[in-house]
Parts: sequence; structure tokens; C-alpha cells
Amino acid sequence: MNPCMLAPSIIASDMGRLAEEIAMCEAAGAHWLHVDVMDGHFVPTISVGPLFVEACKRSTRLPLDVHLMLEHPQDHIESFARAGANNLTIHIEACENPLRTIERIHSLGCTAGITLKPATPAASLEPVLPLVDLVLVMSVEPGYSGQKFMEGMIGKVREMRGRLDSLGSRAHLEVDGSINVETLPRMKEAGANIFVAGSAVFKHKEGTEAGVKSLLAQLD
Repeated sequence: MNPCMLAPSIIASDMGRLAEEIAMCEAAGAHWLHVDVMDGHFVPTISVGPLFVEACKRSTRLPLDVHLMLEHPQDHIESFARAGANNLTIHIEACENPLRTIERIHSLGCTAGITLKPATPAASLEPVLPLVDLVLVMSVEPGYSGQKFMEGMIGKVREMRGRLDSLGSRAHLEVDGSINVETLPRMKEAGANIFVAGSAVFKHKEGTEAGVKSLLAQLD
């Protein structure tokens, strides 16, 4: 299986200290930075756009893992690729032609991820699994902060791990949603290898670096 990695969710950081927060993530040993892009339509929240991704790119050497929670993501992938995204993840529910969109992401020099809402069956990803570099399983409803971890998503991760293994796929299996020192080991045991964490990193009582290190300790 691919090595385990931590991707702090930068949207949960102190935006007034963006460069400093990113530097602390790097210093503590984070592997990627995760950026949640929300449009207020596909999900109820509005977050950031390509200019924010560009600002992150200027501040880090870490790969930028961009999760597009957008309607019609195919209309926006080029601007996020130009802004510096390394991976672009789209929702199966939002994309009119996911196969073509994944091919377009690859043509722009990015890796391509696919994701789905908690209620969407894992089988819906079957047609695109051979083409993607990453599969993201959400363990909360996308677009809302502070939600409770969905226990049923552990089984979904296990199912997705089995589907990827049966294909001989080297795609990463990523999880996002209430990932902390308690839930990360359970998702790791189920077969995930990339862990997105927001509050557990940036709201840690001892600071961002301590938050990163506390989660990295669970990857061993």
C-alpha cells in the first residue's frame, strides 16, 4: 500500500497568519496541504478560489491537494491548475462527464482524485477507479464544519480499499471529516493512507506544530 501521509486542511487555519501556519505545518512534518473549495451551491458554504491556492503555492513547497466542492467542476479545473494545484479532486455527483474531466486534469499536469458524498454508494465510482490517482471518502457531509464523525464511513473505506486492491490500483485512499487522534487509527486500519485534518491540527491546545505531530504519531 502507499505510504501514510497527513494533509492539514488549511481552511481551518488562522487565515490572518496563512504563511506562518503553512510554515508550521511544514516544520512539523506534514506531507501535503489540503484546500477545500466550496461554491455555496453544491455545498452551502462559500470558501476560497484560485487566488487563495496561488497564495498557498507561494508560501510552501508541499503539494497542494485541492478538493473541488463545486457544481460543474469541469469549468474550473484549468484555473486551479494554473494557480498551482498538484491534485484536483472532483465529486462524482457534480460532474457531467467525470471520465473526460479526469483526462483533462491529467492533461493539465495534475493528478486526479474522485470523491463522493457519504450517502452515495461506493459502486458509483466503479467506472472511473482505473483512471484516478486518489479516492477521497468523506466521513462527514461536505460543506459543514464541526460535524460528528460518521462511523459507517469506516466500512466504506474498507469497501473502497477492496475495490482498489482488486484493480491492482496504486491510487491513494484519502479520508476527510473529523479526523483526529481517535479516528485516524481506525481509518488507517480500514485501509486509508492519506488523512485530512483541520481542527485537530489548527485548533490544537498546544498549537499547530503540536497538532501535526500528534497526528503523525498515529501513522507509525
